[in-house]
Amino acid sequence: MNSKKNQARRKVLKQGAALGAGLGAGLLMAAQARPGPAPAPAAVRPWQNWSGLQRCEPKAWLIPESEAQLQALLPGSQGKLRCVGAGHSFTALVPTDANLVSLDKLSGIVAVDKAAATVKVRAGTRLAQLARELDAHGLALHNQPDIDVQTLAGALATGTHGTGLTLPALHAEVQALRLVTPQGELRECSATQNAELFDAARVSLGALGVITEYTLRVRPRYMLRRKVWLERTEALLEKAPELARQHRHFELYVLPFTGYSAGILHDEVAGSTPERPHSADEDVLRDLRRLRDWLGRWPEMRRWAAAKLIDPAQVEHAQDWSHRLLSTVRPTRFNESEYHLPREAGIACLKDVLRTLEQRNEVFFPIEFRFIRADSAWLSPFFERDSCSVAAHAAAGEAHEYLIKELGPVFRRHGGRPHWGKLHDLDARQVAALYPRFADFQRLRQAIDPQGRMLNAHLAQLFGVKHGSK
Repeated sequence: MNSKKNQARRKVLKQGAALGAGLGAGLLMAAQARPGPAPAPAAVRPWQNWSGLQRCEPKAWLIPESEAQLQALLPGSQGKLRCVGAGHSFTALVPTDANLVSLDKLSGIVAVDKAAATVKVRAGTRLAQLARELDAHGLALHNQPDIDVQTLAGALATGTHGTGLTLPALHAEVQALRLVTPQGELRECSATQNAELFDAARVSLGALGVITEYTLRVRPRYMLRRKVWLERTEALLEKAPELARQHRHFELYVLPFTGYSAGILHDEVAGSTPERPHSADEDVLRDLRRLRDWLGRWPEMRRWAAAKLIDPAQVEHAQDWSHRLLSTVRPTRFNESEYHLPREAGIACLKDVLRTLEQRNEVFFPIEFRFIRADSAWLSPFFERDSCSVAAHAAAGEAHEYLIKELGPVFRRHGGRPHWGKLHDLDARQVAALYPRFADFQRLRQAIDPQGRMLNAHLAQLFGVKHGSK
């Protein structure tokens, strides 16, 4: 008897759930079809970045479904405005107790122009999604960063880059953009329309307004061949400039307390057959951490053990379409600081960073070294100078302040400019000394956002503005 009652009850519940789902879907479709004012702010929920270092509890989330809704939402909201993407920046660019703007619903390719080799892309598109959609059209980005979970807007706003002596950062491929000011005004920008705003907005830290769409330069899709090998650090650093000249992509990772580094090459090849063996990245990271945990108090013994374990004859090869090889998955979470040096200072800075880090026995993360070509965006770390980047990491949950306090002076001694999404403590005076067009950016920012609505505490420090002032 009880069994029959339970079956009947489950049937009623399933019917009710189906009815509720159908009703909900119908209401959603009706809401999407019905024109009208901007939607109410989404339910309040806390936010934190990927590493867990940055957190906030905004009073409201603004999640527009169209550019027109965004134009209504921004002037209709009260207080500060900050944009949020995938949360892959380590600096405090996002945190606010006011309004967070998410472009998750403004995603995907809008138009493809193969004759012009350009695409129009909504700003909330994740890089991985963009790469897949381009691939479906037989196209690809000219270069990619090594992490592809970011939104396009977030990656461009912070000057995100890949590696390649002749290849610029992602924002250098922007041909045009659409920006909504805090007052809800739409500005269309390119090299021939609102040209100054275009040069400022390509790397803007989200301080000028909300960019809704980009026109990007692309190319036919291409296949890359990768080689990864281990070599004594001194020898690899000696040949690094020549390797960068000879190959489309070259980067290296110095393995602290081992005397070795990993070199990585990517070159374009003909063919269409992927070859993807197991990547050893996480295995190497795990082994470096174990060496630190076991022998961290005895650095010389740690070096001796590493020399016994490392096999320089071991070489890894892979081949695949560019977007599948240039970007990788990073399961191990970390915090990071990265600076961009004048190219002629890159190797010397890397050596100084290695010496500084090896004074701390708890360090185990590899130090990343890459090459990037100059560009013309005003706040680009590569503004008018070919550069090398040096990046240092600390595992999430472990001490990381030394990345700022101890490495920051080393980077700046070599003329380094910070990656805007990576940890640093620069203020307006220091930024002005590093960026020749900083005063011009300030002038435009103040004209577009006189009340400073797009600034949080972190950006107020960068731009020398009292936080909370109008």
